[in-house]
Amino acid sequence: MTTEKPLVELIRDRLAGDLRGLPVFHSVAVKLQQMILDRNFRIEEVILLISEDQSLASQVLKVGNSSFYTGLSKVGTIKDAVVRLGAQEIANLVMMASQVEQYRSCNPILDNAMQRLWDHALSCATGAKWLASKTGYASLATEAFMGGLLHDIGKLAIIKALDEILQTSGAKANVSEILINEILDTMHEDVGHRLMSSWSLPEAYCSIAINHHRPEYDGNDTLLVIVRLANLACRKAGKALSPDPTVALVGAAEAQFLGVKEITLAELEIIVEDAGTQAA
Repeated sequence: MTTEKPLVELIRDRLAGDLRGLPVFHSVAVKLQQMILDRNFRIEEVILLISEDQSLASQVLKVGNSSFYTGLSKVGTIKDAVVRLGAQEIANLVMMASQVEQYRSCNPILDNAMQRLWDHALSCATGAKWLASKTGYASLATEAFMGGLLHDIGKLAIIKALDEILQTSGAKANVSEILINEILDTMHEDVGHRLMSSWSLPEAYCSIAINHHRPEYDGNDTLLVIVRLANLACRKAGKALSPDPTVALVGAAEAQFLGVKEITLAELEIIVEDAGTQAA
């Protein structure tokens, strides 16, 4: 790729302003999250909002009937899905369904990275939800799922920006996976935090975006600790862009904060290994 500026600077320039123009979130999914946060809504409003976008509604029904929800009977309408799953769960389902379409690119290298990133996001979300219920924080399970799903949203934003730069410059896609991973590791926490703040998503998710790798963090922030531990399990199990089989879950501070025993950590690894593509 030949440009006057280094690639990193081009990405920083693209992400310096208003991030809401990046195709990272579906507006309906964000509106539903904000609606649930305000707790001032009627079920009919939820159904109407989803039904206004037929493509999204179809995707919601597809995901709602996928193996991810094995054990539940099939749903045929958005109303059925909302009534059966509840407003919070359907808001999460809408976010998950809408996110599937964001993780795609015509560039084979970027598309591969996005597919692996999506698999990681869904695996972390599934692991975090399971961990919340297993450790006595069932009331946080739905938030844990969303926190896990969106914790690396900054990486998606950076890859989307890179995709735009490559397309508009007409440059050949000769960026390497190593270079992409270096850029993601350096920038994604700050980008993710600014992105979610700009969309006015709940502060708990913004905190996870900026704090999920930091050595110093609030051990009393249970939701953050749950997502951090699920994220570590994904890295150990190979469900991450930068896997690390040497990660020691037993000795992790997050496991100690939550009082998680070795057998539960072993179960967590199995949960994240089996998650991911089942909802695609």
